[in-house]
Amino acid sequence: MTTPTSLSAPAAGASSPAVSRRRLWIIVSILAFVIAPFVVSNYWMYWICLIAINVVSATGLNILSGYTGLASLGQAAFMGVGAYSVALLEQHLGLPFYLNLPLAGLAAALVGLVVGIPSLRVKGLYLAIATIAASIILEFVFANWESVTHGVRGLNVPPAQLFGVVLDQPAKQYWVIVPVAVLMVAMAANLFRTKVGRAFIAIRDRDISAEVLGIPLLKYKLISFALSSFYAGLAGGLWAYFFRVVTPESFPIVMSIFFLAAVIVGGMGSIAGGILGAIFMTLVPELLRLAFTLLTPWIPDAMAIIPAVRSIVFGALIIGFLLFEPQGLIEVLPRLRRMLRPRASKSQ
Repeated sequence: MTTPTSLSAPAAGASSPAVSRRRLWIIVSILAFVIAPFVVSNYWMYWICLIAINVVSATGLNILSGYTGLASLGQAAFMGVGAYSVALLEQHLGLPFYLNLPLAGLAAALVGLVVGIPSLRVKGLYLAIATIAASIILEFVFANWESVTHGVRGLNVPPAQLFGVVLDQPAKQYWVIVPVAVLMVAMAANLFRTKVGRAFIAIRDRDISAEVLGIPLLKYKLISFALSSFYAGLAGGLWAYFFRVVTPESFPIVMSIFFLAAVIVGGMGSIAGGILGAIFMTLVPELLRLAFTLLTPWIPDAMAIIPAVRSIVFGALIIGFLLFEPQGLIEVLPRLRRMLRPRASKSQ
């Protein structure tokens, strides 16, 4: 007779290689995190910090759109709420950054709750239009509530301080921005092992069935909006500390399209896909700049058309991935492996 011990032993042995690889990746990631500021130039530290900020915001949008199935084009506006909250808290209360960031996230979450109320009645395109309307309203508030936001002049944000060190350079800001991004991604990954995360997925797959099963739709849709907005507000707070100035022009509707593109290109409903999409879409404008720099000898005004070309490229990427790779970048590598594996076996 087979004992439970003998049954469990092979399973444990089978899982040990995967556990070892996971531990190896963790160790390598920690070493890379510690070493990077000492070997990477300030230019690339800037991009690493910007990517980390965008990863936080894209992860929040992925919770809402990828896992709950609710369309939103208001992520940039919620980032603006977080950024202005940080600027006002710094100027009027002088609170430390580790209090300002979660408070900025909470402020954005409250706005997200209000914006999410129509989600019970409308969805799809109509919900996307509702979030666009909310973005326009918030942009109007940022630009015209001059007694608070200083209008188009914006607000200056003093640099954050950590243990008496002024974080005024990307190499110093890195020690705050990247750990916060890692923490928020880890929290999002663990969210979908909980009752709340499973409710989000049920609503995305079929909201009517989820309601029949006893899931209160409005409650969980509002929670999803609040969580997504919290991530956006936190990212906006990091953005404010990173660039140290907040203006109404900092968070246009095009920025919301950027985050939507990041989630679609990376892979909706995948935390790793959102990360890949944020990295890829953040580097696309820089790659375009380098390409147009090479074209300058033949096209003197090449640099002037980059903003228009960037918007076209974002739109083309969204359409291209929706048509040819709906699962996003997260599916590209496994698919390439599956394509190459038969060829490798035939060559042997």
